[in-house]
Amino acid sequence: MSVTVRLLDPAELRGGLSEFTRLLVGCVEAGASIGFLSPFSEIEARDFWTGIGGQVERGDRLIWAARDTASGALLGTVQLIIGLPDNQPHRGDVAKLMVSPDARRRGVADALMAALESHARETGLRTLVLDTVTGSPAEALYRKRGWVEVGPVPDYALFPDGSPCSTTFFYKSLV
Repeated sequence: MSVTVRLLDPAELRGGLSEFTRLLVGCVEAGASIGFLSPFSEIEARDFWTGIGGQVERGDRLIWAARDTASGALLGTVQLIIGLPDNQPHRGDVAKLMVSPDARRRGVADALMAALESHARETGLRTLVLDTVTGSPAEALYRKRGWVEVGPVPDYALFPDGSPCSTTFFYKSLV
């Protein structure tokens, strides 16, 4: 599978709302701990995407989308939050790396992270931070990409089914 990754403009986010909604619902239904609990509806997912639209419009949050090059199908997204306090203009928070359950283990997440990190470096960010479920496949991806583990926090979040999960924090220096 060939993957194309693009930084979205606000109009693309609005225009793809149905696709992004289905991706988010699919990831939550597959058990991804990305901030939502089951049952999780398409209305809630649409509200999420609509809600962050203002941040995208202001340039406080950037979103990349990965698509199958041949079919154009949405395979995943990742976000970079750069609208941070005045004393943190040099860093960004990576959020909501999502890959469709049907597209996992095919390099989609790696392609999304490569695009995000490249953009962050090109725009002068020096430090990126993120968190992920402790013991998840994402941990291996981040380590492979040179992220440094800060450490786990027990019972930091919940899986969609309401059971607790530990979260591991990572950072990456871009200088």
